[in-house]
Amino acid sequence: MLQNSKSEGKCLFCGETFVKSNINRHIQSHLKQKAKENVAGHSYLIKVEPNPKWGSSSYFLSLWVDGNTRMKDIDQFLRDIWLECCWHMSAFTNPKNRRQGGGMWNFFTAQELLAKGKTREYEKLMEETNGEVPKSRKVVNVLSKGLKLEYEYDFGSSTELMLTVIEEYPVKADEGIVLLSRNEPLEWLCDACKKEPATQLCTVHNWDENSLFCDKCAKKHAKTCADFEEYASMPVVNSPRMGVCAYEGGTIDIERDGAFVKQS
Repeated sequence: MLQNSKSEGKCLFCGETFVKSNINRHIQSHLKQKAKENVAGHSYLIKVEPNPKWGSSSYFLSLWVDGNTRMKDIDQFLRDIWLECCWHMSAFTNPKNRRQGGGMWNFFTAQELLAKGKTREYEKLMEETNGEVPKSRKVVNVLSKGLKLEYEYDFGSSTELMLTVIEEYPVKADEGIVLLSRNEPLEWLCDACKKEPATQLCTVHNWDENSLFCDKCAKKHAKTCADFEEYASMPVVNSPRMGVCAYEGGTIDIERDGAFVKQS
């Protein structure tokens, strides 16, 4: 369970810590200054969080993205920091452009186009029917202030995110994608002792009342759950995909990727 659901993140520019609801407002003050100093171009401040339709969440990313970056680069970044486990498929969708119709006909047509290597025709079909945003497209040709894009990774055991464009700027970003902030590791407590931070998750009991364990209690749990020692033990990580499929952590921002560490 979460002892303290307050979500906080550090600002890349100044190192100060802010709660989730205030971090992007603070970051904008730095980006306004950047707009006076940097080379002319296009860039965007994007908030990434689990899709709110599934309820509120403490996880978030604040990204500064250059307009010449392609959507496939954002896709790869999200995979690297939060999602990648088994090279599942993914998609960006503009829900305002989604329309009903097509059904299985569109599905089979799409698969046929992919099989024939007709990537552009496939992207056009998916965009026109599902509102799917082609990953080959440059960010500057997709994003605008206030836009909300849905993102789904793994169409089986899905992790669904929402990307919100907070602001756009008439300058180049320092890099294609800059991680400006991320929630600090959340304080998941051991379900057994109720005292120590959880470091391991049992997927057999995933998300019931006895699935998160500190190192000491994990050893005790292994004596009563044979599956835990064989295959069901997974690490607690700083990602909304924790405990799903084979996800064990990212390759970006490793410092904040693991379990919460209690301060002595």
